[in-house]
Amino acid sequence: MRIFLTGGAGFIGSNLAERLLSDGHDVTVYDDLSLGSLGFLRECQGKKGFHFIKADLLDLKMLTEAMKDHEGVFHLAANSDITTSRQQSDLDLRLGTLVTYNVLEAMRRTGISQIVFSSSSVIYGEPAVIPTPEDYGPLLPISLYGASKLACEGLVSAFCHNYDFQAWIYRFANICGRHGTHGVIVDFIRKLKTDSRRLEILGDGKQAKPYLHVRECVDGMVFGWQHAREQVNYFNLGCEGNTNVTRIAEMLLKALELKDVQLAFTGGERGWVGDVPQVNLDCGKYERFGWKAKMSSDEAVKLATEELAEELACKSSS
Repeated sequence: MRIFLTGGAGFIGSNLAERLLSDGHDVTVYDDLSLGSLGFLRECQGKKGFHFIKADLLDLKMLTEAMKDHEGVFHLAANSDITTSRQQSDLDLRLGTLVTYNVLEAMRRTGISQIVFSSSSVIYGEPAVIPTPEDYGPLLPISLYGASKLACEGLVSAFCHNYDFQAWIYRFANICGRHGTHGVIVDFIRKLKTDSRRLEILGDGKQAKPYLHVRECVDGMVFGWQHAREQVNYFNLGCEGNTNVTRIAEMLLKALELKDVQLAFTGGERGWVGDVPQVNLDCGKYERFGWKAKMSSDEAVKLATEELAEELACKSSS
């Protein structure tokens, strides 16, 4: 198929672009490079069927023109730094909700009917049911990022029913691995570059979430797109177990070969306002459908720390 991939120069998008190309699809990456990097697409550049367009998804006219002659959309573009939303309260509205409307409207205008959408487990807010299944409600997100993702899911569903679209919605666990641009591992590495003897950890270090390796995230997305046949398909996409922040710090220090580093906790159960400190997803629906992550959360984090230690070129020489 001819696939239109938004946010394809970003963390998950660049890994997905490689996978789709290897599966034989033509892939057009549409990205404004505000958060992504052309360097992440090194493995794609020059390959048959790969195209890159640097442009803004808020420009509906240009987006619609670029989307012509494609057959399906993978929509991954969003504000990936959840902590920035409180400083700009309209950031996720613009880069999440309005951008998603534009993608859906451009699809309507160009006759494309398939969309794969990257949502997030943050739409559940602080659920009373843990592990949390897809049919949990009410959905009351506590971050502006989560509110935007929930609004986007509503738009996707409404376009499906009004214009005969078909959708695959994935509520991601925390994703980690190569080409990471944000999240706790990347944040820790940046801090250690500044001071290799002290590592500040937001909260009490007990915050625990499931971490899915990006390779398995991409595999899970493609599997559902190929096999799920409802008009609106929606799944938690995660793995077994969860990993707390202190454990992540310990694994990263080992990967970086750093010793005698002071762990300095800022205190409190949340890392930041809007943070959900304890997350555990019920992924049974997807497992019954036929897909399950091979790596546990701890295994995914271990691999991701090793990949990012090498990729970000900050491994200790001692």
